[in-house]
Amino acid sequence: MQYRTFGRTGWKVSEVGYGMWGMAGWTGSESEEVNRALDRSVELGCNFFDTAWGYGEGLSEQILNALVKRHSQKKLYVATKIPPKNRRWPSKPEFKLPDVFPADYIVEYTEKSLQNLGVETIDLQQFHVWEDAWAQQDEWKEAITRLTRQGKVQAWGISVNRWEPNNSLETLQTGLMDAVQVIYNIFDQAPEDQLFPLCRELNIGVIARVPFDEGTLTGTMTKETTFPSGDWRASYFVPENLNESMDHADALKPLLPDGMTLPEMALRFILSNPHVGTTIPGMRKLRNVEANMKVSDGKGLGAELLNELKNHRWDREPTEWSQ
Repeated sequence: MQYRTFGRTGWKVSEVGYGMWGMAGWTGSESEEVNRALDRSVELGCNFFDTAWGYGEGLSEQILNALVKRHSQKKLYVATKIPPKNRRWPSKPEFKLPDVFPADYIVEYTEKSLQNLGVETIDLQQFHVWEDAWAQQDEWKEAITRLTRQGKVQAWGISVNRWEPNNSLETLQTGLMDAVQVIYNIFDQAPEDQLFPLCRELNIGVIARVPFDEGTLTGTMTKETTFPSGDWRASYFVPENLNESMDHADALKPLLPDGMTLPEMALRFILSNPHVGTTIPGMRKLRNVEANMKVSDGKGLGAELLNELKNHRWDREPTEWSQ
């Protein structure tokens, strides 16, 4: 496992972290298998775990609590998120800060997460949605400053809405954010335009989420793939999204180097970018943990292949189904 300095926090985090959405809220998560996968990731050097209160209304945080206790001899970085008060993902431009993140609510859910996680201090507390129009409003600033002063949170971040990487730039320039979490993968290259250069200038840690484009870059999906009722992906992969996603994924296959899988190439693309502090694939299976952790070997993709992959950038606009 390779480690990178996470912005101005100075933390040395594993460049492949663990996205814990799949631990709760999706179908097929069995506790025994989940814990085996989590334990194996720690054995392989993973030390950055990203969860949220919204993942099973605290269940994912509680699972991380147990993991941290099982590996108390190691420093595991705990990142979580405050859910929007209106329970709307993603945020919309017309939403008002008092309806989404009022000050007392920020404090309330930080306390809930502290209890679920079983820690005295959260390493990284993030806003689960965001609007840059809120950047200069004082309410959230006062709340996070107070929580930091009280020692309840070490660092703060925002999780940027899907396909809106620039809906964060003014907020980052307030100097109050230490990290930003954004969708970045072979298709979603837009963060390279403005967000990553600003993060480099301000020394802000970058978390690259959705490395496999919700599954299209795993090589396991087809245009006939279906998901069980109640599974989030069933509402995301509507026909107009699934069909086009598969066309874009299929176009990548001729570029695969000998012996390399599509998900490996997807991860290596992200890790080839020095702006990224860590990427957080979701992993519920032991085999996925082992495959993904193995990619962290310091070997990025070659310049020629990276240049080819630039041509597969796919700029998309938020829709009702993009959530």
